Amino acid sequence: MNDVHAVKPGDPPPRAGKAPGKTRDRALRFDNLGNGDATMEARAGLRRTLNLIEQQKIRIGTCAWSFDEWSGAFYPGDWPSNRWLEFYARFFPAVEIDSTFYSAPSEATARRWVEMTPPHFRFTCKLPREITHQRRLRDCRTELSAFLRALEPLAPKLRVVLIQLPPSYAPKEEKTAFRDFVAQLPADFRFAIEFRHPGWHRPHFIRLFEKHRLCWVWSDMSPLNERNLAPFEFQPITTDFLYLRLLGDALTKYDGAGQRIHRYGKLLWKREAALDSWALRIQRHLAEIRSVWTFANNHYEGFSPETCQRLARRLGFDLPLPAGEKASSPNERGQLDLFAETPPSA
Repeated sequence: MNDVHAVKPGDPPPRAGKAPGKTRDRALRFDNLGNGDATMEARAGLRRTLNLIEQQKIRIGTCAWSFDEWSGAFYPGDWPSNRWLEFYARFFPAVEIDSTFYSAPSEATARRWVEMTPPHFRFTCKLPREITHQRRLRDCRTELSAFLRALEPLAPKLRVVLIQLPPSYAPKEEKTAFRDFVAQLPADFRFAIEFRHPGWHRPHFIRLFEKHRLCWVWSDMSPLNERNLAPFEFQPITTDFLYLRLLGDALTKYDGAGQRIHRYGKLLWKREAALDSWALRIQRHLAEIRSVWTFANNHYEGFSPETCQRLARRLGFDLPLPAGEKASSPNERGQLDLFAETPPSA
C-alpha cells in the first residue's frame, strides 16, 4: 500500500528527497492542461489503463459523510445516523472530515471513528476555522498544538491535515504571518494548503511549500455555467503527494435568503470535461508521486458518491455504490480490493 510513505503522527520524518536544484525544477513545473487539450485527449481514447501499483496510490472519497439527503439514496433508510461512517467505509477507502473545521473531536469520538472503520481506511481532516479564518494563522501556536493533540487517537489512520484558507487571505497582508506559521508546523504530520486568492500563485511561495514539504491543494471551484469545460488552472506539484478537491460552484449552495437551493441526494448536473481533465492530470503524475487524495463535494455535481464513482471509472477501476438489497452487505468491493490486504500499520 503506497500511502505508507505518508508520515503518520509519531513517525519520524522521511529522508530528504532529491537534490535542491532538481526538486526546485519539479516544484516549479505547472500542470496546464487547457480546456481543449484534456477533453480531446480523453475522448480520443488516449487515456491509458493504470496498473495495480498505480491504482493503489489513489484514494477517492467524499468531503464529509453525514448528510440527511443520503439516507435512502446512499445509506439504507433504516440505518442509524451514528453508524453512517461504518457503512460509508464499506464503499470508500477514505474520507475528508469536515466537522474538525468547527471544533476538534473529543477523544471518544476520534476513537470511535477509528474503531468503526476497517484497517485499510484512511482519514484526512480540516484545520479549525478558529486558526484559519478567525486568527488567520496568527498567534495560534497554542490552538494548533491543542488541535493536533486531539488528533492523536486518529493517528493510525490519519494521513493529511487540510488547511483551507478564505478567499480574503491575500499575500499582501498575510505573507509574513503565513511564512511564520508554516515554519512552526511539526514534521510528524503532513499538511495540504488550499488558497482561494490568486495572489499566492507565485514561484517564491511554491518554493516555500517545497522547503516545508507542504502540498499545494488542487481545487476545482469552477462556475456551474462552465461545467462543460475542463478547468484551466496552473497547478504546482510541491511534495510527494497530490490532494485534489472537487468542490463545485459555491453559488449552488444557498439562495439570496440564505436557504439551501438543492437537496443533494442524486446527480443534478454533470461535469464530463472536468472529470476527464482531472483524471488525465492524475494519470500524468502518478509516476512521480507516492499518493493521491481526491475528495468530491456534493456541490460539484449534486451527489458526491456518484462523482467519485464517475472519476474512478475514468481512472480505470470500479467504485461500486450501494443499491437495493446489496446496500447492507456489498459483495463487489471495487477500489477497496486494492487495500483489503493492507496491514493496519500502513
